Amino acid sequence: MNFTTNENALRKQVLVALMMVVPVFVWAQHKPAPAPHPSAPAPHASAPAHNSAPSRPSGPTQHTTQHTTTPTRTNTNTRTTPGSTSHTSTMNTGKTGTSTTGKTGTTTNTRTNTTLNGRTNTGTAGKPAGTNTAGKTGGTAGKPGTTTGGKGVTAGGRGTTTASKGNMSRTPPGRTVALKTGGSASIRPNGQIRSVNRNGMQINRGIHGGRTVVTTHNGARVVTTGGHGGYVQRSYVTRGGRSYYSRTYYYHGVYRSGVYRGYYWGGRPYYGYYHPYWYHPGFYGWAYNPWPAPVYWGWGWGGAPWYGYYGGYFAPYPVYPTAAFWLTDYLIAANLQAAYAAQAAANGEAENAAAADNQVASNGPPAAAPSGDVALSPEVKQAIADEVKAQITASQAEAAKGGSSSGSSSGASSGGGQPAAASNEVPPALDPARRTFVVSDEIDVVADGQECALTQGDVLTRLTDTPDADQKVNVSIASSKKTDCAAGKTVAVSVDDLQEMHNHFQEQLEAGMKTLAAKQGTGGLPKAPDTGTVPSDVPPPAPDKTAAKTLEDQDKAADQTESDVKQEAGSSSGGAH
Repeated sequence: MNFTTNENALRKQVLVALMMVVPVFVWAQHKPAPAPHPSAPAPHASAPAHNSAPSRPSGPTQHTTQHTTTPTRTNTNTRTTPGSTSHTSTMNTGKTGTSTTGKTGTTTNTRTNTTLNGRTNTGTAGKPAGTNTAGKTGGTAGKPGTTTGGKGVTAGGRGTTTASKGNMSRTPPGRTVALKTGGSASIRPNGQIRSVNRNGMQINRGIHGGRTVVTTHNGARVVTTGGHGGYVQRSYVTRGGRSYYSRTYYYHGVYRSGVYRGYYWGGRPYYGYYHPYWYHPGFYGWAYNPWPAPVYWGWGWGGAPWYGYYGGYFAPYPVYPTAAFWLTDYLIAANLQAAYAAQAAANGEAENAAAADNQVASNGPPAAAPSGDVALSPEVKQAIADEVKAQITASQAEAAKGGSSSGSSSGASSGGGQPAAASNEVPPALDPARRTFVVSDEIDVVADGQECALTQGDVLTRLTDTPDADQKVNVSIASSKKTDCAAGKTVAVSVDDLQEMHNHFQEQLEAGMKTLAAKQGTGGLPKAPDTGTVPSDVPPPAPDKTAAKTLEDQDKAADQTESDVKQEAGSSSGGAH
């Protein structure tokens, strides 16, 4: 009995225990699972997103060259967001340069830049390096151009940006000698005189041997060039607050005169060519507008020595749809002829100086032709043609209003050869609308720390508009001959030199227009409506017949000065700088 009672009590206790355990077990089956460890990567971290909108391709599948990046620091706690190459999001992988599948690797400061057509550019601090429209380098509207300092420059230079000065060296190699009699001389490493500045005389010797001498005496500016030529400039008249100057050129027994208008800008005088006459507006329109049909013109240069010498550099257009292209070839050919003649004269002077005792003949032709010249590109020739058209348009406007300088003659201008202060305006060489210049006389410049020459027929694009302390501006060499400074280089050129290039351009254009007026209606050229001319309000005076003697005397004085400098520089040691 006791056993039964005890057994029943035990059964009751077991039943109660089971009733308590079962609910606990059931509750445990419905408890939420613990979250994954926070350091574990999300299951889709490195997989392409499937639910997001499609993004623009931007990885090595497009531009394999973008894989090359500078070493970067470890990017901890980052994750590349699918479909984006510009920003980062958070993840704990502790890996370096993590990128989405097929995406560009991490660049400095973890930013990648995209150009206008979706191309990738590597930059610093998230800034694009050299971003260009349509992904082209150094060009506008898909046209290739000269790149200078990472900036694009079109051949014509229209809308050209100002180039960065960078660390461009402008000091030519060699030494400077302080002369005992006053002044200084610059000597090249090979011992050749580069320049002399003494007693108001400035002598410049080109790399190819040519010489230019400039002095000012009693208000007259005297400039002699190689080959016993040059010009004498004197004050002429002042009209409407503007100063005008007469120039008498003399070369090999031939005189010619012209008028130059004075500009006074930045505390310095400049002189711009002034037209002696104007054609009627209709002739300028005929020269500017397309002709009825393209014209073939035989120049007859085939047997000319200069043409054979520069055959690798210059080729005329096959046909001429307008006068602008005809005038472009006329201008280039005239400059190359001058370059050939100048080199022949310089060679002759060098031969005479080196072998005077043997009576070596002077005026020898240039040495072997510069084979392998890079020809003038269509873009550069187009830039020259555009400049021709701009000048035709400007001349037509002047002709329409009579080309008046306003005011009446008031006698000689301000003394000392200085333009009147009232004419304080930008000279044509610094006009922002003018960018293309054709070299008209040899000048020497410094490119990459080395001195090199630019000669007649080379083409420059002005990059900066404000002269530096040396009155120079930056230019890009748009085209050059094999023996000259390489195309694409950025060099500093004086505003005076650019102004003389522009003056020469104007004179040659006027000569070309005169030739067109004489030949219109013949040889396939269409007939022009009107070739009459009207004298300008400042016609040139008669040539100064004393110019030949003045130039000869200056040449002799320069010879003596150079002889003195050679002796002094040869014996100088402490005077070199």
